[in-house]
Amino acid sequence: MSHRCKKIINLKIINMNFTKSKAPANQLSNVLNEVFRTNFGELINTDHSARRPSVNIFEDENAFGIELAAPGLKKEDFTIKVEKDQLIISASNEESHDTGKNKKYRRKEFNFTSFKRSFHLSDEINSEKIEAKYENGILYLTLDKKEEAKEKEPRTISIS
Repeated sequence: MSHRCKKIINLKIINMNFTKSKAPANQLSNVLNEVFRTNFGELINTDHSARRPSVNIFEDENAFGIELAAPGLKKEDFTIKVEKDQLIISASNEESHDTGKNKKYRRKEFNFTSFKRSFHLSDEINSEKIEAKYENGILYLTLDKKEEAKEKEPRTISIS
């Protein structure tokens, strides 16, 4: 057998081995894609992130604001209280939204049956002046700053 024929046969064997080894790699890739496409809660059949709504916190010169995303609840479902230096927001909704016993969810992301979030209140906040409203699935809280914490205009001091 010529040297050239041996090279061609060896190349074919290498190509065959290469294509055979691609199948397990593709299977592993598919498994990894599936794992990373679903969150951990789905893998163990519970999703704890759905029980803790997201918040936005902002500040202006007079107050701090909290926006908490909690669609599907009513304002009566919320409890907001101040304990020591903590603002505690919780909600409980015992109402079931299942329409049939035989319904099996493949994915269930909106599930705010109950949650609890707490926020540290700094010394700058007047805990007696916290206001809340619930509108279009968002709980809005306004936490007024104490007068001494608000920025004041610079003033000129006269010399006597």
